[in-house]
Parts: sequence; structure tokens; C-alpha cells
Amino acid sequence: MKTRSLAPCPNRPNCVSSQAADAEHHVDPFLVRVPAEQAFAALRAAIAAQPRARIVAEDVGYLHAEVTSRLFRFVDDVEALLDSGGARIEVRSASRLGYSDLGVNRARIEALRETLRRDGVVE
Repeated sequence: MKTRSLAPCPNRPNCVSSQAADAEHHVDPFLVRVPAEQAFAALRAAIAAQPRARIVAEDVGYLHAEVTSRLFRFVDDVEALLDSGGARIEVRSASRLGYSDLGVNRARIEALRETLRRDGVVE
């Protein structure tokens, strides 16, 4: 497995990342409650189940998906990275274009968290 990291957020409010240091962009990582492989598979399934989502790259412990907006066909990038200990999944969601996303990327990550929490996968 090659070493991966999440892309940093640009200096615009249309991105959230668990690796961002500033409050505007920061979102908590997913804390895993089940075996790491099971948690990552559940996250993959949850992302793939989102409307207009397409997984475009995968590696062991890494996932990159594109989610296309319904109306204007804007593309957002969603990334997930399982930490080396398997205890947490770092996440990022960002719009490719524009300045503001009106909270769409943060809402996407929190919806994924809630789905996984409801299924007992994350805290």
C-alpha cells in the first residue's frame, strides 16, 4: 500500500476535513468501533449509496469518490483514509468549484457519520 494523505482544504468555506487545523474546515474523524476492514467496507457502502456518488479510486484503507449535484452538476470530492492503527477514519469532502457550498460538504460527512453510528460502526 502506498502512503496516502487527504488533500488539504483550500482557503474557501466549501471544504471540511478531519485533518484541518482551523475550526471553519475541521470535522471530527470517524472513531471506529468494529474491526477496521468492516468499518471501511461499511463506509464504502454508505458513500456508494448516496445519490449521484461514484467511487473513482480505491486502495487498501483509502477511498476517493465523486458526488455530482443534481441541479447544476457540480462535482464534490469525498475522501476517506483509515489510520494505520485502524482506530479512526480521516474524512474530507470538498467542492471543486465555487466559494461557498452552503454547508453541503459538512452535512454530507455528518450524514455519513450518523448512518455509520446508527449501524454501530463508529462512535
